[in-house]
This record gives sequence, C-alpha cells and structure tokens, in this order.
Amino acid sequence: MPGKQYLKKRYAAILYASGVILLVAALIILSPLVLLAIYPEEFSNAPEFILPSGALCLIGALLQRRFRSSARITLSVQEGGIIVVICWVLVMLFSAWPFVSILNMPFSSAFFESVSGWTTTGLSVVDVTTAGRMILFFRSATQLAGGAGLAIIMMSAIMGPTGIGISSAEGRSDQLAPQVRQSARLVLIIYSCYAVAGTLAYRVAGMSLFDAVNHAFCVVSTGGFSTRPESIGYWNSVAVEAVTLPLMLLGNLSFVTAWFLWQGRFRNVLLNGEVRLLSVIIPLAIAACFFLCCQQIYPQLEKSLRVAIFETVTAITTTGYSTVSYGNWNALGILLLIFLMIIGGGTCSTAGGIKQFRIYLLFKLLLWELKRSVMPRSTIHPHSIWESGRRVFLDDVRVHQLTVFVFLYLTTYLAGAMILCACGYSLADALFEFASALGTVGLSVGVTHASMPDAALWAEIVAMFLGRLEFMVVIISMLKFGRDGRLLLTRTSEKA
Repeated sequence: MPGKQYLKKRYAAILYASGVILLVAALIILSPLVLLAIYPEEFSNAPEFILPSGALCLIGALLQRRFRSSARITLSVQEGGIIVVICWVLVMLFSAWPFVSILNMPFSSAFFESVSGWTTTGLSVVDVTTAGRMILFFRSATQLAGGAGLAIIMMSAIMGPTGIGISSAEGRSDQLAPQVRQSARLVLIIYSCYAVAGTLAYRVAGMSLFDAVNHAFCVVSTGGFSTRPESIGYWNSVAVEAVTLPLMLLGNLSFVTAWFLWQGRFRNVLLNGEVRLLSVIIPLAIAACFFLCCQQIYPQLEKSLRVAIFETVTAITTTGYSTVSYGNWNALGILLLIFLMIIGGGTCSTAGGIKQFRIYLLFKLLLWELKRSVMPRSTIHPHSIWESGRRVFLDDVRVHQLTVFVFLYLTTYLAGAMILCACGYSLADALFEFASALGTVGLSVGVTHASMPDAALWAEIVAMFLGRLEFMVVIISMLKFGRDGRLLLTRTSEKA
C-alpha cells in the first residue's frame, strides 16, 4: 500500500500538470478579445472574459510554481484521468462566467452552454439571434479547443510519458509518433490545417468571414455550434453543404487514420475497420433515410436527397449541424438518427458515441462466434484485426473491456432517457435528445431549450461530460482519487 509521502509526490505532479493546462485554458477564454479590433462596440464585454481568464491564470501559475519540482515525474493513465477531470471541471466552471455576466443566464444554463462547448456537443440554450459576436466566437473557440482536447494542446509542454496518461483519459490512446510531444504537434498541425481550409472553403461558398471562421472551428471539432438558429439550413446552399460534408468526415476520423491519409498511405486507411464500417453504414443509412423518410416529406428529389445525405453524415460523425428540423419526420427517420448517434464517430477523434471501432469489433466477434460454432472443437481460432496500420491479435481482456464499456454506455443512455421521460417528455423525444447529449452530437428535436427543467438540464450536462471523456478511465481515476484521499486522511488522523 502506498505511503503518505509517495502519494504526496504523485499528487504534486498531478497539480503541476493541472496548472500548466489551466494556463492554456486561460488564453482560450481570452481569445474573443481579438474581435475588438473589428467590433470595438463590444469593448464593454471585455472584462467578462478577462476576469475568468485572469482567475484561471492565477490558479495555474500558483500550481505550476508551487509544484515545479515534480514536473518530470511519470504519471499513470489513472492519474492522467484525475488531471483531465480536475482541469475540465474547473475550465467549464470559469467558462460559464461570460454567459452569466453578459447574457444574464442562470448558472445552470450558463454551465450547460460551457459544458456543451468544451465537450464539442453543440446542444445550446443560448439565443444566437441576440447574443453578441464575442459570445458567439467564444462558443466556437471552446469547441475548437475541446475538440483538440486541453490535454492534446498541452502534451507538447508536458515532459515524458505523462501526456500519454492524460490523452488516454480523453479517449486518445494512440500516438502519431513515438514521442508524446511530437505526436501532439502533428495533431495540432492537422487540426489547424482543417480549420484554415474550412474557413477558406466556407468563404468561397458564400459565408461571411465571421460565419466562416465560427463554422470551420465547430465542424472540424465535430461540435455543431452555429451562429444561426437554423444551423447550416440557414444558407440552404448546396455549396455550403458540400464544404461541410467532407469536413465532418475528416473530423470523424481518428488522428492516426488522418495522419495516414495525410502521408498518402491509403492502404492503411482502407484496411482500417472504422473506414470499412463507414463505407457500409453511410450508404445504407442514406438509402433508408431517403426512401423511408425524406422522400415522403420533401417532394423535390434534390432536396430530399440532400437532406438524407447531410443528416445521415452529421449524425454518424456526431457533428450536430442540421439543414432541417425534425418535427415532421416519421418515427423511422428519428430511430435511424438515434441509431447513428449511438454508434458515434471514430476512436481517438473529436467525435463521441460508443465509437465505430467498438461497433466494428462487436460485429467481427459475432462473425467469429458463428464461425467457431460450426468448426471442430480442436480448431484454434486466432482473432486479429487491423488497428493503427498494423495487425493486432485480440485477447480476452480486450473483449471484456469492450463488453463492459458498451454495457455501461447503454445503461447510462437508458437511465438518462428515463430521467427526461420523468420530466414530462415523450419517449421518442427523450431517447433522441439523450442519445444526442451522451454521444456529444448536438442534434435536437426541441427538448433542449433555456426553460427546460433543471433535472433534465443537469442530466444532459452529466451525459455530455461522460460522453466526451473515456468512461472507464475516468471512473477508475475517480475511484483512485477517493481511495487516495481516504488513505491520506486516515494516516493523518492516526498520527494526530
């Protein structure tokens, strides 16, 4: 059992890493001030970003200075989970400040918007028609940073294997390069190129510069915040939709797959199980959505086809942009979107959900089990899949982890849907909205709004938080945090 001094050293390293991350988060909260050069009329709102940023900066600087001697201690994945939870909760709390002070929102609604931004969900309780440009940009900046992950942003500043523990807690266990800092830099290069290319493409497609920047930030992070209440449907433009679709798919890819694509290693991309799954699910889902739902609602062939394609891709990639409302969709269309949102996006990407790789692996396990049942008992069945450009053989431990995760995810989903039903929403609406919150999607059938019951609001807040981070790692990390705290308190009381 670890001693008190050992635990103190471990938590000193945890607090140091947290301080570094909080310093960067403070800069992100400060980012809307760059708009003052273009929109000086919003200067009165500047203190509402400076104050929370300054408070976070002070906390981060104090932690970094106080525990600097622990900077080179190597932390485990569980300890990385503790860092992620501490930092994300603090950053989300301070990010709620501008919504409270500028828009006069209740704290619960402001915190909801902050969590939705940092978790790249996109569900919103803000009236974007009355919100100022600084607030709108702030929402988009949180999604851009949340998509890359505070941990990914800071891995280039944290020494040694510590960064691996942090990124694993955010669902990014694969690295693009042997060194953590080099891997983080490659991720940021890819991510930045997506955002710049998206901004330029949106401008060419007809958006204003402000709209283009905001939507590019949110689409590459599979976030879904928009500057318009109608989302992408505001423009009703084939060009805008044509720009959005590939950006959603790129944001959906794991950073490892994106790196292979960047390098032109197309064989590794095509062998990837997630890419194979997408190549089957997307055409089938588009066909089902078109023939069984959209064709009956939108009489024009072009419109119904565009809607079927866009809504299918936005759901499976957990982006959350939409071109239509779902009030007149039939039950089959709604069920299809729920199914796609539960599947979710790529592992080690900005997307949420169960993740496509896990679904692909479950399908392979089903095929292997059927094959095993008709083979002689003496036959050896080595099970292998392609992952991150290499063939990987599965063991019972990984299969066990997979089944536990899926069970936990679905149990949480059903429990959350029951809470929404208890708040007075229909079963269909509850299943849709909670699938969107837990999968960090952002699509809505109208359940999420500023006057929704607090119980439903907080249920979605918890869902977004759990859906953005890796369930098991964070739960185990919190159990470790509680156990360590109990040990420290017990030893202290015994000495007293």
